[in-house]
This record gives sequence, C-alpha cells and structure tokens, in this order.
Amino acid sequence: MARKYSRKASADVERAMKKRKAGTLRSGRSKKKVKSRKQAIAIGLSEARAKGRKVPKKGAKKRKTAKKRKTAKKR
Repeated sequence: MARKYSRKASADVERAMKKRKAGTLRSGRSKKKVKSRKQAIAIGLSEARAKGRKVPKKGAKKRKTAKKRKTAKKR
C-alpha cells in the first residue's frame, strides 16, 4: 500500500508536535496557544499543504451523523 503522507509532510507534523510540547505552538489569527494534540497535527498538515508536500485533501465534513439526528427527531 502506498504512503498516505510524504516523509517531508510527516517531518512537518513532527515539528508542530514538538512545538506544542514545548508550549510555543500558536494557532491562526488569535495566536492562542495550542493545547490539543489533534489541533497540532492539523496545523502541521496545513503547513505541509502550503509547502506543496504530498498530503491528501481535507476530508468532507461528516454529514451522516447530522442526517441521522434529523431523522431521529421526526420519529
């Protein structure tokens, strides 16, 4: 099976994770400190995308769960 992310993209994510652990990773315009592991990974991947690394496109938002909730309310 082919790699999902390039090695360079993995290195970008690793760099973001190390910054988060050190407490220096900041997010977006608000420049708030990142505490979440998932958010650090997302920042690393977005940086990799900006550099043109091999990273899959962002996934579509999960709409199935919202659809299930609507049908459950009708019942």
